[in-house]
Amino acid sequence: MLEKIIKLGDPRLYEKCKEVSQNEVASLLPQIEELHQLVLDFRKIYGAGRAIAAPQIGLMKRIICLNTPQNKQTIINPVLTNFSEEMIELWDDCMSFPSLHVRVKRHYSCSMSFVDENWKPHTWFLENELSELMQHEYDHLNGILATQRAIDCESFKYVGN
Repeated sequence: MLEKIIKLGDPRLYEKCKEVSQNEVASLLPQIEELHQLVLDFRKIYGAGRAIAAPQIGLMKRIICLNTPQNKQTIINPVLTNFSEEMIELWDDCMSFPSLHVRVKRHYSCSMSFVDENWKPHTWFLENELSELMQHEYDHLNGILATQRAIDCESFKYVGN
């Protein structure tokens, strides 16, 4: 099933996604469940993977599927705000280029507002790992990849598999 994840170089990864309307959520539920399953499948093979954004399977909608042992959440039409001045530096990985890590800087904390698949509104305060993860996935919704956020030209590491 991992072949459904589009890879680095596919022009769709650089497109900005459209908002989801409430009346289209029901028709998107099969693809949302597929996204959640892809996170689990990816984790089995690569030992990593906590979330995926809809454009990574060519679904150009503002949807993120978070699937960790602690939390399974469908995030629709997220908006990130209140970015901290404090930054963290990390090796970022991505399901669209699983053998490449990219050194990036992300905000240590931020807030995220969104609706779930039942159109219930949520606001989360994010810190550290969850903050950097949601910034990564949110970038996908705006057509931005970690490769574009590399600290410098030496911020790439082949990790193979």
